[in-house]
Amino acid sequence: MTLPLRSTDLGALEPRLKPHERVSWLEYPGDDFPFYNAHPTLIRGLQWWFVMGMVVLGFAFLTTQLLAPTGAAAPYLAAILFPVVPLVGLVIVAPAHWHAIFRRVGWRDVMWMFLIAMLNIAVTFLVALTLGTAGTMNANAAVAGLVNMSTIDRSLFFVRTAPQLFGEEVVTILPFLATLYLLSAKLKLSRRQSILGAWLVSSAWFAAIHLPTYGWNLMQCFVVIGSARLVLSLAYIKTKNIWVSTGAHIINDWTLFGGLLILAALR
Repeated sequence: MTLPLRSTDLGALEPRLKPHERVSWLEYPGDDFPFYNAHPTLIRGLQWWFVMGMVVLGFAFLTTQLLAPTGAAAPYLAAILFPVVPLVGLVIVAPAHWHAIFRRVGWRDVMWMFLIAMLNIAVTFLVALTLGTAGTMNANAAVAGLVNMSTIDRSLFFVRTAPQLFGEEVVTILPFLATLYLLSAKLKLSRRQSILGAWLVSSAWFAAIHLPTYGWNLMQCFVVIGSARLVLSLAYIKTKNIWVSTGAHIINDWTLFGGLLILAALR
């Protein structure tokens, strides 16, 4: 199997984008997203619908009692099935090129992980404070219970969140690429317009899947969490590498979890 490429390697293999076609302040010259324009392969409408069905199925394994695994290992199995099921859908429709969303990670990618994570934390707090919702937001029950866990249970919690956060990236980036195809290939919007639309739609979807977790608080999910998703998605738009957006997401959430534990210890 061909090894995934570095974020800086793909440009030589893709048709070079014209300056007016790319987001010049954000994207690397010559680099492009996969699947929407036949590079490295084209995923078409019905195929995308199948992948989106697998995205929903993966989410159902994590969130519904009907499909949720049972037993002592259930939380870990659900966290693994969450990203694996959508990726199986991608493998089915693009068996030779499903790994195009993955690339090798270089030092510059690691830098972007930390920069995007820190930017996201700042934006999240700023949006929450600006809207005056910081005192009215609903807590995540799983995170709130972290303070009362034993050291071992806390360590296991951090371990379990890693595949789950990777899953959140998978179920956001795949809809991003599907929307990019729809807007570009079907609605004939420009590449820049299609990226903007895919960025907004996938962020709204990400916000929506958090509604049950946060008590259907629309303001919290669509404004605060949605804004955070807009920032996190910049990591993928910049590098075209889901490992980078996953790294930024893990750094972001683990920093917040760690901050919660530090504050609890200081009380």
